[in-house]
Amino acid sequence: AVAIVACGPNKQGEDAEVSEAKEVEEVEASTEYSVATDASTIGWIGSKPTGKHNGTIPVTSGTIATEGGEIVGGSIELSVADIQNDDLAEDAEMQKKLLDHLKSPDFFHADSFPTAQFVITSVADYTESDKPQGKEQYDTENKPVSADQFMVDAPTHKITGNLTMRGKTLSVTFPASVMMENGQIMAKAKFNIDRTNWGLMYGDEASAVDKAKDKFIYNTVNVSFDIVANEEQSM
Repeated sequence: AVAIVACGPNKQGEDAEVSEAKEVEEVEASTEYSVATDASTIGWIGSKPTGKHNGTIPVTSGTIATEGGEIVGGSIELSVADIQNDDLAEDAEMQKKLLDHLKSPDFFHADSFPTAQFVITSVADYTESDKPQGKEQYDTENKPVSADQFMVDAPTHKITGNLTMRGKTLSVTFPASVMMENGQIMAKAKFNIDRTNWGLMYGDEASAVDKAKDKFIYNTVNVSFDIVANEEQSM
């Protein structure tokens, strides 16, 4: 089980709050839950002026720790090497081309960094002041959905954790809806991140000289977590 040691992240005023990784340490937990990998999904939506792609990254393992009925830590591991695409399901050749590109050094560099990890560092009650603000995006019909519109309905908690991708770890904070009942935890979250913060630089919109030519990929990626975890039974 893990819990926060350092202070909260720096307020960015847009998308998920991002800052340097937080220090974590082991803590006592009364109950642990195992993430149900077959019932949990991580979704992604990538956008460019000419269209969007969406898919999932498989959850391979995870645990959530609680104390006194409150989440105090946990982690989930993802298989970036097995990233999936949904919108090109009827075009196997184009789908393979996209997935091979996403796994290449242009993006996730999956040969060298086959997994990603999210480690919870704090969970707090959600307040209206925690609502993210949408940042300005270059205006096309396919621009990413803003963080304030993409977030989950009726969030209950604010979750902070260290997200590691491509060997780089940063702290992210986002609203989530969390339910605990009948020996099960169900957590949903939807938030935006800037992929270039983790070194996924291909088509970086910041370097596009003439955006009107549509020769870039939006840096903002819509990310969704839908996690189910079941209470571990003592032997």
